[in-house]
Amino acid sequence: NYVKRMEIDTFRTQNRGGRGVKGTSLNDEDEVSIMLHTRTHVDVLFFSNLGRVYKLRGYMIPEGSRTSKGIPIQNLLPLEKGEKVMSIIPVWNYEEGRFLFFGTKDGLVKRTSIKEFESVRKNGKIAITLRENDSLLDVKYTKGNETICLASSKGKLVKFNENQARPLGRTASGVKGIELDDGAQVIGMTTSLEGNYILVITTRGFGKMSEIVEYRETKRGAK
Repeated sequence: NYVKRMEIDTFRTQNRGGRGVKGTSLNDEDEVSIMLHTRTHVDVLFFSNLGRVYKLRGYMIPEGSRTSKGIPIQNLLPLEKGEKVMSIIPVWNYEEGRFLFFGTKDGLVKRTSIKEFESVRKNGKIAITLRENDSLLDVKYTKGNETICLASSKGKLVKFNENQARPLGRTASGVKGIELDDGAQVIGMTTSLEGNYILVITTRGFGKMSEIVEYRETKRGAK
């Protein structure tokens, strides 16, 4: 839950296979979880595991050096105990026909017009109403006709068009996105806006990349 912003020219272009340079300092057992590109005068929405949304302008996030840790995000947002930021989305404008697509660890999904998040204050609002013991996993920006993929911890993936989830209000809880096996939970969500391939990585470090067309399209709520 540390955060910082840096100028993009802090990093020089390297050749493929380059070793890279240090991008941030970390506390013991910490890891980088989110990185994105934005601008200082763009709205930045922060979505938490408790289903809340907070908003800052880019320049309100303190600038740090390449080797600095940043600052605890609790210094910027009024997060509750145990609340963590799960997704960060920069919003250039709040156009009609643009959506935010939500996925929870228990397999529920929700699609809400991005216009409903135009007036979020710094102290936050409900972004999705969660059922007992569920938590928000991720939020994606969509243009209204994207392919959605949800992956489960048991190695299953479901693929469907976002239109199968009708638009719901900001405080709604959503509908079933994937039928989960016993003991499984959703561990990843991606959209066709992010590319034509699915990259799968296991906890033991194995990875593979497959074309998205290799996964057959099913209905929302399939296994």
